[in-house]
Amino acid sequence: MANTSSRTLRLLSLLQTHRYWPGEELADRLGVSVRTLRRDIDRLRELGYPVEAQRGVEGGYQLAAGAALPPLVIDDEEAVALAVGLQAGAESPVEGVGEASVRVLAKVVQVMPARLRRRVEALRAVTVPVDWGTRAGAGVDPDLLTVVALSCRDGERLRFAYTAADGRGTERHVEPHRLVCLNRRWYLVAYDLDRADWRSFRLDRLTAPQGSGARFAPRALPAADAAEFVRAGLNHVPRPHRVEALVAAPADFVHARVGRWGTVEPAGTGRCRLVMTADSLDWPAMALGSLGAEFEVVGPPELRTLLADWGSRFARAAGAGRETGAGGEAGAGEATGRLE
Repeated sequence: MANTSSRTLRLLSLLQTHRYWPGEELADRLGVSVRTLRRDIDRLRELGYPVEAQRGVEGGYQLAAGAALPPLVIDDEEAVALAVGLQAGAESPVEGVGEASVRVLAKVVQVMPARLRRRVEALRAVTVPVDWGTRAGAGVDPDLLTVVALSCRDGERLRFAYTAADGRGTERHVEPHRLVCLNRRWYLVAYDLDRADWRSFRLDRLTAPQGSGARFAPRALPAADAAEFVRAGLNHVPRPHRVEALVAAPADFVHARVGRWGTVEPAGTGRCRLVMTADSLDWPAMALGSLGAEFEVVGPPELRTLLADWGSRFARAAGAGRETGAGGEAGAGEATGRLE
């Protein structure tokens, strides 16, 4: 049995993982008796954590929203800053950051009192979001992300309105499984109750999500994991552009950099073939440029035209910089705001 302090932290972590825990199951997870569990719950309450209990044979515990944030954790100002930062992090292009931000945001929202939620909303209303280059309409409201994330976590059936790619609107009733962030988009993997089959839904096409209050037993996903399920579905979606390029770099190097957005195959010593499909040619152009290696565009011709246009503009920008350094106000070595 763990010591009292570490067991209390483990108990708090478990309570934040699920909305409701049956008492016997929670005690079994901690390796203690039900009587010891009750003492640990009382200890959490003394520390300010609002733990609710349900009596009886089916009794259990859940962490509830309180009148104030638990003491000795973070104060009100820190809680507001944390929530706003996490909402921004949910839109981050950095791999893994968005998913982690949503998970932590769900935990914070669960215990945040209404007065602090109002302050968070006020800050969001006057804050200009960072544009990471996603197409118009592709952004997802962090509040919507939080609602869906909580339903996934709690095993609660979810209802929402959904607009398909052809513009047709439908009402969906699903058993949510996981959220996946892939190719700068958010997807919900869920079992569609009306269609009796698994589906993935783009969250930027999803509106008005509401938990139904009904719980469900998890089903077996017909894929290795949720991300693989979404990728398999995307492979069957027609894309207007197929990009193929020969890159003067080893396949392992290219795969580590951009492999998640395409397929990479060796093409001789120190060379590889990169194939990507995309709605727009801008992203493949940026991906190829980010490799820092010579490459040859096999197709399509439109990508060569785009790169030539970008190259001309970049060359003019570089030339203007040299002219300024020769006789302007900002010479070489005097640039401000340098990033490394």
